[in-house]
Amino acid sequence: MAQSATQSSQVGKYLGQPIYKTIQSNNGIYEFDRIARNIDGEFPLDQLNKDEVLIRPGLIYRVKR
Repeated sequence: MAQSATQSSQVGKYLGQPIYKTIQSNNGIYEFDRIARNIDGEFPLDQLNKDEVLIRPGLIYRVKR
């Protein structure tokens, strides 16, 4: 995700970090979908679909349609 991402309203928190309903970058707008599966402190990328991104601290966002 590009450094210049902007966020919408906060819908919750996870591990002390805000969860935003949507985030926007140069690549488009992404909607929060789910919390990533954490295995031994890591987030396997095979849990992502093509239209999804993983954002720290383990949040999965998908392309907004």
